[in-house]
Amino acid sequence: MGKQAEIELFDNPRPQRDYRITIRCPEFTSVCPRTGQPDFGEIVIEYCPDKSCIELKSLKFYMQGYRDKGIFYEALTNDILDDLSVVCKPRWMKVTSRFTPRGGITTEVVAEYKAKK
Repeated sequence: MGKQAEIELFDNPRPQRDYRITIRCPEFTSVCPRTGQPDFGEIVIEYCPDKSCIELKSLKFYMQGYRDKGIFYEALTNDILDDLSVVCKPRWMKVTSRFTPRGGITTEVVAEYKAKK
């Protein structure tokens, strides 16, 4: 894969308040590193912003960067969490990946980040 798309931010309009933002990416695709076959799923990002919020157009381009990337579900879920939490420094973030059945098996991976106080 080429250069990863840059994730842009904007100022949190209510930084004094805890609230949850939920972003759904229902058409997520990546590639199985063993078979080379496409994997289809949904990525759900939930977070409590601190000073910054994630700009959605840049997030879309970031997510599209996985389309041709051979990566296991566990790695991509944690990579997304790491990349997003480093950039926007939320108070809390959870990334859930849910993939469509393959061979009669479905997979869901959940990774969480909590800011140190």
